[in-house]
Amino acid sequence: MNQMFPLLPIMIPFAGMLMVIVVVGIVFWFKAREKELQFHQEMRIREMEHQRKMKELELEIEKTKVRQVVDRAA
Repeated sequence: MNQMFPLLPIMIPFAGMLMVIVVVGIVFWFKAREKELQFHQEMRIREMEHQRKMKELELEIEKTKVRQVVDRAA
């Protein structure tokens, strides 16, 4: 049997190490992806808060313009 598979004693440990490296790589990729998704979620929340604040400021500007028009008319 050794004549048929002379590299088998070398290939088995190599395959084992390769499998460990692949598993570690997959775990690292999943963790990196999770952090990326979390970052995108935080950025979306900040964007929504910014848009809300901008709308509030626009309303304040409109109220101020209306008050100025009313004060001038009075």
